[in-house]
Amino acid sequence: MLTDAQKQHYDDHGFVAPIDIFTANEIASIRADIEAADEQYHDELAGAGRNNAHYVLPVLDAITHDSRILDAVESLIGRDILVCGTTLFIKPPHTEGFVSWHQDARYIGLEPHNWVTAWLAIDDVDEQNGCMRMVSGSHKAPLQDHVDTFGEDNILTRGQTVPDIRMEDSVPVIMQAGQLSLHHPRIVHGSGPNHSDKRRMGFAIQSYIGANVDQVIGKIWVQHARGNDTYQYHQYAGRPSQPMQPDDLAFRQKANDCLSDIFYAGADKKGQF
Repeated sequence: MLTDAQKQHYDDHGFVAPIDIFTANEIASIRADIEAADEQYHDELAGAGRNNAHYVLPVLDAITHDSRILDAVESLIGRDILVCGTTLFIKPPHTEGFVSWHQDARYIGLEPHNWVTAWLAIDDVDEQNGCMRMVSGSHKAPLQDHVDTFGEDNILTRGQTVPDIRMEDSVPVIMQAGQLSLHHPRIVHGSGPNHSDKRRMGFAIQSYIGANVDQVIGKIWVQHARGNDTYQYHQYAGRPSQPMQPDDLAFRQKANDCLSDIFYAGADKKGQF
């Protein structure tokens, strides 16, 4: 569980990091499994295939349901926890891909905001290779207007951007591999390009939601993680036993199609993710 000081930091600033989760040996094994899967099934883990990859890769599913992560999440949203979705983020060295300033809650349609996004560092992450940056305290304000840019190097679906955010007003989230960050649905955050010689890979659980959280835009599937789902708002997804099984791939495609409908609701066009 998070300490009182960590919970207070989350309340005050909208995020808490770093949180020690996996040992060096554990994260090295996780990294090797992901790298092997990316080499063997590259087409299924490229572009939009990085969304909901936990439905098709047991190594990512195991991370999502790890009790240490769930303990930290429970400290913030309570014991009744559902898994709503995941994204595998990979920034190769010397690439321009970035994530513009945005709020997770702006487009995802999860209400109320009793949910949290977890971001696990698979590699070491720092300012040089494009770590996340948080605008501290911005979660305390209402959701802000975003501008759709559909920028070529923008990793977000619509290139959605909160205008007029200055880099110097943000805090870098520097973590070692195996450490976790947790951030609030309304905090403004983003990440820069990777101008270093080392890759930046992270796994985001977007998001852990309380059982009282409904999807008000479209349709999603969830996995049970902990506690009780007394509300029964959502249909349940299974868990993979082997990598890239045909039934799991077909289900992930259906889930991603519905997710795309949510992310692009009201947009003039669709982007690459």
